Amino acid sequence: QVQLVESGGGLVQPGGSLQLSCGASGFTFSAYIMSWYRQAPGKERELVASISRHSTSRSIANSVKGRFTISRNSAKNTVYLQMNSLKPEDTAVYYCNARRDSENYWGQGTQVTVSS
Repeated sequence: QVQLVESGGGLVQPGGSLQLSCGASGFTFSAYIMSWYRQAPGKERELVASISRHSTSRSIANSVKGRFTISRNSAKNTVYLQMNSLKPEDTAVYYCNARRDSENYWGQGTQVTVSS
């Protein structure tokens, strides 16, 4: 059974940092492209960052470039999103995604709230 379990969300003040983690099980982690998406209230889900199977390639959304970093650890079947210099507009539910060909899996999401 495929599972993606996000953790690390919470309430943080503007300018603060959080690290999100996504633990994967039930599939061959190293064979999948891993991504983080987010969805703010009333908005569509958007791609934040992606990392290739062997970490050779990363892509970051312009809105978070220079502040967020994606990484993965195949030994732990985990993908991370390091978020620095957080802004109120980063407030959203953050989702982990695993993708390979036509296969597409999602986690349940973790809430990130940036507010003073």
